[in-house]
Amino acid sequence: MRSIWNGAISFGLVSIPIKLVNATESHSISFRQIHLEDGGRIRYRKFCELEDREVSTAEIGKGYEAADGSMIPITEDDLASLPIPTARTIEIVAFVPGDSIDPLQMDAAYYLSANGVPAAKPYTLLREALKRNKKVAIAKYALRGRERLGMLRVVDDVIAMHGLLWPDEVRATDEAAPETQVTVREAELDLAEALMDTLGEVDMESLHDDYRSAVEEMIEAKASGEGVLEAPAAAEGAGGKVIDLMAALESSVKAAKEARGDTAAPRREAKVTSLKSRTAPKDVGGKKSTSTKTKPAAPRSRASTSSTAKKTTAKKTAAATKSTATKSTAKKVTAKKATAKKATPAKKAAAASKATPAKKAAPRKHAS
Repeated sequence: MRSIWNGAISFGLVSIPIKLVNATESHSISFRQIHLEDGGRIRYRKFCELEDREVSTAEIGKGYEAADGSMIPITEDDLASLPIPTARTIEIVAFVPGDSIDPLQMDAAYYLSANGVPAAKPYTLLREALKRNKKVAIAKYALRGRERLGMLRVVDDVIAMHGLLWPDEVRATDEAAPETQVTVREAELDLAEALMDTLGEVDMESLHDDYRSAVEEMIEAKASGEGVLEAPAAAEGAGGKVIDLMAALESSVKAAKEARGDTAAPRREAKVTSLKSRTAPKDVGGKKSTSTKTKPAAPRSRASTSSTAKKTTAKKTAAATKSTATKSTAKKVTAKKATAKKATPAKKAAAASKATPAKKAAPRKHAS
């Protein structure tokens, strides 16, 4: 790998000669600007405004535009002679835990390679010290005309450096946060966590750029005279519609489980309702999933869940008791009617004669 910067790591009184090489590379497909009529390349040429002529790269330097519009020439020697210690040095200023660095500050990544045999020992010393303490080094360095902030960490057996944005270069999050405050239910959180657990982890090496592959296939097809490949039908989006979040989560958990070989069905399918409709989405009946594993909620949530479960059980018991009583009463009434219909005239007469004496009033006793 070609080095883009040579200098040293300043580690207290220890100086480690290093070479800076790019740790990443772009595989993006680049396009050229062309003239649509004849396919000719469109190129940009650099002209001097004063002389009105094209100039070569060797004639181009840097300049600072003053308030009055005049240009102040700045040479590479001027920048190299600045009285800052990071001109050719990566100066370590602190060692901090790796999780204390905000990922929003991460910028370009580089490998720091030991420059020469004498640099091997101090390089290895710094690398092993970073490994043992499980910390990263915060450093300042100058590259391409300005001072920058960096973070040094160990990758395999190499010290890598991530360029960091200065804290004041990271924008505040105020304007990006949702303007409307909403409440998320515990059941929704449980389903979201179940979906996260079902999706699980991924082998980063298995991920690839589908867009780049499609562009390469399209270019190959056009180059061979096959024409433009037919694009697949676009999936119907849910834009402008209200989605039943719980059902959507349940369907997502089902899909993720099916992808992993688990065919347990969710309790209901996702239902989408147009924004024009004022009626809230109704639940669609289905089988309850018994295989979805949810993480235990907070103590407060368990109490609420337990209370809800008890109320639900009580309601079901009451309903079942009421239903049983109603069925029992109906059976008794039906039995009496059936008995009355089957009774013969003789039985009716016997029953009437037996009932007559019982109806006679008992003789009243007179008080003495």
